Amino acid sequence: MLAHDWASTGMPLTFRAEVMPGRERARRTYTVARVLANGRVELSGLFGQHGEAEFESVR
Repeated sequence: MLAHDWASTGMPLTFRAEVMPGRERARRTYTVARVLANGRVELSGLFGQHGEAEFESVR
């Protein structure tokens, strides 16, 4: 499995509640804009790069 197999462009990802406390699930969910070669993702509407550990399990 490649480092970036956990996410794909266009898929929704939800940050774990611990990462964004006090926000409803819908306000913690973003769409993947780009998957980087290092396995991190960039999200639509949110600045920066994010790793798999920041999100609820997608498996």
